[in-house]
Amino acid sequence: MANISSRKSAMTLFSSANCVMSHCARLVVHEKGVPADIEFFDPNDPPEDLLELNPNGNAPTFVERDLVLYDARIIMEYLDERFPHPALHQMDPVSRANARMLIKRIDQEWYPLLEEIQLHGDKKAAKAKKLLRESLIAAAPVFEATPYFMSEEYSLIDCAMAPFLWRLPSIGIDIAGLGKGITAYANRLFGRKAFQESLSREEKDMMQLASK
Repeated sequence: MANISSRKSAMTLFSSANCVMSHCARLVVHEKGVPADIEFFDPNDPPEDLLELNPNGNAPTFVERDLVLYDARIIMEYLDERFPHPALHQMDPVSRANARMLIKRIDQEWYPLLEEIQLHGDKKAAKAKKLLRESLIAAAPVFEATPYFMSEEYSLIDCAMAPFLWRLPSIGIDIAGLGKGITAYANRLFGRKAFQESLSREEKDMMQLASK
């Protein structure tokens, strides 16, 4: 494995500037106050030092000394365990397992629709957009029940939801049109200091372009 001892920080997060999964990992870095360098790169042209550590060159990739992680959800879990405060998971095994199941469900049901809308033509995107909008509206009681996603406390589930919700206006889904509960929830997440710090320039532009 490549020697990374010469890096400015013992920890580096290689990140795409507009990838939703990279954004999730960046958000946890900022929520936890992790002293990591965040290096943005073009996924179509990954830097050589990243390829030495992760031949796939995919984003996000997290490096700490001889540890290399390149799955966003694993990176998020690792950072929460590596830096215990503030905790983003409940301590008891049942709550942690339930949270992991919720994130997996979000990844399986909502994230693929977002990706389909972003990557495919108008006809296919329109169908996915309709499905996504209807699914979020159907989940309205969940967003209304507690301040955070099925919890009184901010957690890794919210770290998975915030970057996803941030991208909705850029794909033509008005958050305000999804109901008061999800609108209040999204604003609660977007208003957090760590979330604002996690935004890349391209991600800040997403909301500005969507509002035009």
